[in-house]
Amino acid sequence: MEDIYIPPYEITDEMLELVSEIMENLGKLSGVNELEKLPRLRRVSRIKSIHSSLAIENNTLSIEQVTDVINGKRVLAPQKDIEEVHNAFNAYEKLSEINPYSIDDLLKIHGIMMNGLVKETGRLRSGQVGVYNQDGKVVHLAPPADFVPQQLGQLFDWVKNSNANMLIKSSVFHYEFEFIHPFNDGNGRTGRLWQTALLASWKPIFAWIPIESIIKDNQEDYYNAITLSTSQGKSNIFIEFMLDVINKAIKDIITDTRNHYNHINNQITELMKVIESYPQSATELMEKLNLKSRLGFRKNYLQPALDAGLIGMTEPDKPTSKNQKYFKI
Repeated sequence: MEDIYIPPYEITDEMLELVSEIMENLGKLSGVNELEKLPRLRRVSRIKSIHSSLAIENNTLSIEQVTDVINGKRVLAPQKDIEEVHNAFNAYEKLSEINPYSIDDLLKIHGIMMNGLVKETGRLRSGQVGVYNQDGKVVHLAPPADFVPQQLGQLFDWVKNSNANMLIKSSVFHYEFEFIHPFNDGNGRTGRLWQTALLASWKPIFAWIPIESIIKDNQEDYYNAITLSTSQGKSNIFIEFMLDVINKAIKDIITDTRNHYNHINNQITELMKVIESYPQSATELMEKLNLKSRLGFRKNYLQPALDAGLIGMTEPDKPTSKNQKYFKI
C-alpha cells in the first residue's frame, strides 16, 4: 500500500490568530455588501489580480494598460505582454468552472494561461527548472521531472482529503506547488490562481479578492518565505506569510467597498425613494428627481443602483433599448 503524503508543516499560534482575524474580516465583508452584486467593483478586483500576478512575472503593462487590453482597446506594448493579459483574463474567467482537486483542470488552466507563450502548455515539464526571484537569482531548484507526476498526484490527494482549514490548506498547497514546479514555465501565476480557486470553492467571495496585489506589493517577502520554508523543510513561514496577505487583501476590499458605497450612497438613496416595484422609464424617474441630464442620471443614479443589485430592467438583454424600464427589486 502506497504511503499517504502529508506535507510538512505545523500549526502555530500566529496561524491561528491570523485565521481568526480573517474569519472576522470575512464577516465584516459580508456585512458591508454582497460583492457578487457589484459587477464594476468585481471587475476592478479581477483586473488587480491579473495585473499583479503578471507584474510579479515581469510583465511591463501598467494597470491602466491591462484594463485597456481587457476592454478591447489598442495598447502599444510588447505583444508577449498583451498575450499574457488575454490569457490570464481567460484563465481567471474559468474560476467558477474549476474543480480545484482535478489535475486535468490544472493542465487545462495552464494551457489557457500559457497559450502561445511557450511550447509546452497544458502538460507537465520534461526538464529541470527552478524558482527565480525578481533579481533573477535561483531561490529553489525544483525536483527532477521524473518525480513530478507522483509528487503532484500526492499533493492533490492530500488537499482533497485533508480536514485542515482551507485558509491553511490552500497556503500549504501554494507552497508545495511552487516547490514541485510542475511546468516548464507559468508555475507562479498558475499556483497563485490555484490557491484562489481552492479558496473560492470554500467561500465564493474569494474569486473577487485580489490576493495577488498584496503579494506583488510584498514580492521580496514572498520569495523569502519560499526560500526559508525550503531551508527549514516545512512551510510554516510561507503559510504565515500567505495568511497575512489574505487578511490584508480582505481589509483592502472592505475599504474599497465602503468607499464605493459612500460615493454612490446619496444618489442611490434618492433614486430608491422614487422608484416603484412596477416598471418606470428613465424619463419618468428623472422627472421625479427633477433631473435634466440623462447622462448624469445614468452615471450617478441608474448604473450604481443596477450594479448594487437594487433595481432591475424589464429588458436586461437590451440595456440601451428605448423601451427599457426599471423597477425596484
